[in-house]
Amino acid sequence: MLSKNKIKQINGLQIKKNRQSSRFFVAEGTKIVPELVRSKIQVLELFGTDRFFEMSFGNEIPVSIEKNSISEAELKKISSLTTPNEVLAICAIPENKLNVSELKNKLTLVLDDIRDPGNLGTIIRIADWFGIENIICSLETVDIYNPKVVQATMGSIARVNVFYEDLKTIFLEALTKNNFPIYGTVLNGENIFEKSLTSNGFIVIGNESNGISIELLPLINEKISIPTFSVNETNSVESLNAAIATAIVCTEFKRRK
Repeated sequence: MLSKNKIKQINGLQIKKNRQSSRFFVAEGTKIVPELVRSKIQVLELFGTDRFFEMSFGNEIPVSIEKNSISEAELKKISSLTTPNEVLAICAIPENKLNVSELKNKLTLVLDDIRDPGNLGTIIRIADWFGIENIICSLETVDIYNPKVVQATMGSIARVNVFYEDLKTIFLEALTKNNFPIYGTVLNGENIFEKSLTSNGFIVIGNESNGISIELLPLINEKISIPTFSVNETNSVESLNAAIATAIVCTEFKRRK
């Protein structure tokens, strides 16, 4: 049976400052939790129904992970989901250290002030799909360990490294010490379908409403755009959703490779 203190502790992890101070985050569901258990992320505790622990996956859970069998009513008390899904995991937030020079020969996504949890979670899934191992986020970007972001990743959080950094500092290092391309998606950029693209560099995706920050624009040495094919000039779409734009850009980079 869950104590009131335990329920309070788990619910508290929905708040960013509590996640940062404790270095724990929550993941939920029969899709995400098994992937985290099999990954390099440290899973500390599982809270699941008897049905979950009786599933075939139940036999794969390492003895180092504390298993707590709880009722559906108890699961509802600690879940952030409208309809709780069998199991909730408490995981340790990994200590990721960024080395810019190690990214020189890779494609890396850079997210500037992405605020929507669903967008961030979907972008992490897109990176996973296209084999992009690393994402660098601005300090203003929504927290990857926000429960809504974790849920939206559908398990890809276990395979993609995410770093939070001061982007201006990172860009200056990339340009002065490593000299590799920084691609930025902007409205007045070159048509991505016609532009020559490299197999390495940063791909910068800007804020959902405002695009890439003004202070970063001078540091972007390769400006690209996704052209519209709309025939309705009076009611054309103003911009693409950040996650959709990311998928299109990644497709074009990987298609060339």
